[in-house]
Amino acid sequence: MLPAIGDTAPMQAIWKGTVSFGLVSIPVRLYAATEEKGISFRQVHDADGGRIRYKRVCSVDGEEVAYRDIVKGYELPDGEMVVLTDDDLGALPLPTKRVIDVLEFVPLDQVDGIYLSKPYFLAAEGPGTKPYVLLRDALEAAGRAALVKVALRNRESLAVLRPKDGALLVQTMLWPDEVRDAGAFAPDEAVEVRDQEVAMAQSYIETLSGDFDPEQFSDDYRVALEELVEAKVSGRAVQEPAEQADTGGTVVDLMAALRASVEAARSRRGDEGTGSAAGAGEAAAPERAPAEAAPKKAAPKRAARKKAAGEKAAVEEAPAKKAPARRAAAEQAAAEEAPAKKAPAKKAPARKASTTGEGATGAPATKAAAKRPPAKKAPARKATAGGAASQDAPAATEGRRARKTA
Repeated sequence: MLPAIGDTAPMQAIWKGTVSFGLVSIPVRLYAATEEKGISFRQVHDADGGRIRYKRVCSVDGEEVAYRDIVKGYELPDGEMVVLTDDDLGALPLPTKRVIDVLEFVPLDQVDGIYLSKPYFLAAEGPGTKPYVLLRDALEAAGRAALVKVALRNRESLAVLRPKDGALLVQTMLWPDEVRDAGAFAPDEAVEVRDQEVAMAQSYIETLSGDFDPEQFSDDYRVALEELVEAKVSGRAVQEPAEQADTGGTVVDLMAALRASVEAARSRRGDEGTGSAAGAGEAAAPERAPAEAAPKKAAPKRAARKKAAGEKAAVEEAPAKKAPARRAAAEQAAAEEAPAKKAPAKKAPARKASTTGEGATGAPATKAAAKRPPAKKAPARKATAGGAASQDAPAATEGRRARKTA
């Protein structure tokens, strides 16, 4: 098992001094805030694995020179060398050699990231704890960072001092003349980009938008390198990674490439169908398809309603077929009751005629009955197959018999 990458000895302060905060001096120690993690390699001879060693050799006499005898030199354009000793460098007037001098307080968002360089943590020392906390809390309340000057390793730098997770962080900066002008690298202004292409690019940005969380990313190359070394140590075969297709760096269709990028990003994040590309020019057409297809989804509901209505109609038709039989029975019952109701009404005139004295011989009664209009027959109903009509005939016969008797 390989040792943990990045395991280091206990941290050592690389600088010791004070922070000048007005008339308050805060004694602090400076520690590196970051560490690079990786696998260290040695240069070796490929034939036998022997380590390659370098010797510091003087170009004039060819002799090896000890490290203690090496000093700094500045080479002039004509090749002449100006030698500077440690005493020469130590005698330079450098006010910030042991002091972090606060110059002003500025909004941190006004400091362009291109100027930021190496970060360091400050740790309070001895009686500096209370003013350390005071400066930290004051910066947090003000929402600003202190712009300072500090000299590290014989180099004076600008730096920003700001709170960071309960501590104070100093991050050195580059000087303005150390930052190159971006104008030389900007593309020609004559390049034109269509609005649809800009909208599609914005759609891709929205698809991959999120809050910054560095913990979700990892150094895949370092992991693969560790696996390679472990495989070599254990004698296992090294598994070669799959080669990615070479696109050649040529963009044939910018819109097609952007559209494919959006779809690939959505599939990676499991975010398909979010419609983040709405209003993205030509990309809007595919997103309207689901909306247009919505009425088609409602068709099964209509079919279900029609089916239910058909079943209801079928249920209503079944009793309707039995209706003629029910009507025939009702009409037959009504026909049977008709003679009983008509008989008293037809006999009434006969009784009235007999009271007048004209009914001795029966002629006047017969004459009166002859003058009376004949009773109207009820029309035969078609609902029956002759049953109702056969019941009306006896009723008429009984009526005529009643009139003759009267």
